[in-house]
Amino acid sequence: MDDDVYRDEVTPPEGSPELIANVRDLLGLIGEDPERNGLLNTPSRVARSWAFLTAGYGIDPRAVVGDAMFVADYDEMVVVRDVEVYSLCEHHLLPFYGRLHIAYLPSEKIVGLSKLARLAEVYARRLQVQERLTTEIATAINDILEPKGVGVVMEAKHLCMMMRGVEKQESLAVTSCMLGRFRTDARTRGEFLSLIHRGE
Repeated sequence: MDDDVYRDEVTPPEGSPELIANVRDLLGLIGEDPERNGLLNTPSRVARSWAFLTAGYGIDPRAVVGDAMFVADYDEMVVVRDVEVYSLCEHHLLPFYGRLHIAYLPSEKIVGLSKLARLAEVYARRLQVQERLTTEIATAINDILEPKGVGVVMEAKHLCMMMRGVEKQESLAVTSCMLGRFRTDARTRGEFLSLIHRGE
């Protein structure tokens, strides 16, 4: 699947009438006037925004990879660092954002590098917790590529901690999922962690 097709899939459709009506009701419930000039089009804008931000529910991860898998005589670690990721916390429906580091040890198949970022985006565009998002990305790569191992590390800031609650602006959550050789072989895991922190 090429990037243009992918973008077409996540182009937000018009918001559903039910969602538009619910956003309008919500504005009233928090004490706003949904009929005032600045808010007249807000319900439809919010509905379109939510369709985009949660588009991952309607995308098959295998379709994102499509025919971008290749048989290759390569068995060294493949690492993609600093993949930007944005998602919505399922507890407060507030954004969290940060970066992913993804690695795998090929068995027989390699994949176009941009597809690793696309796979991450599929799962990020769902209501999430960071721990599950990290695991889902690693598991999808493992299931699709069948490599010798997969490692995913995510570092993210959560607006639910920054704007409310403890209001800690500089807090950073770090999660990881290690599968195959990344879990069982300390040297493989160490090489991955060394590569993603090189130059920091």
